[in-house]
Amino acid sequence: MLRDVLIQKGLSNREAEVAELVSKGLSNKEVANQLFVTEKTVKFHLTNIYKKMNVKSRAQLIVWCLPHLGFVESEARQEAAPPAGATAYNTQPAATMPAGNATITLPGIGNFGGGRGNSDIGI
Repeated sequence: MLRDVLIQKGLSNREAEVAELVSKGLSNKEVANQLFVTEKTVKFHLTNIYKKMNVKSRAQLIVWCLPHLGFVESEARQEAAPPAGATAYNTQPAATMPAGNATITLPGIGNFGGGRGNSDIGI
């Protein structure tokens, strides 16, 4: 899904592949290893991606890609409603972040802005 959107935006197949892997949280080295290329090649592709997508950084690229990644939307729906009969003790939203090939969900810390009220995790 994301790859198709990126190709429609003018990226080559390889650039779309690199952007997708970066958006999932992989480092340049991890992307290079997965695609069997050098880190220099990954950086070259990222430079082209930034120009074509009109973004200035890896973070902006990831933010642009997040709505198009399937796991963000499906996990948000799963976490939105507690199971039948369950009591919701923690009312703050969960934070979800990509980490390599996995996704980490951090319940109850929704916004990382240093707010109070997270006594259950010792903050």
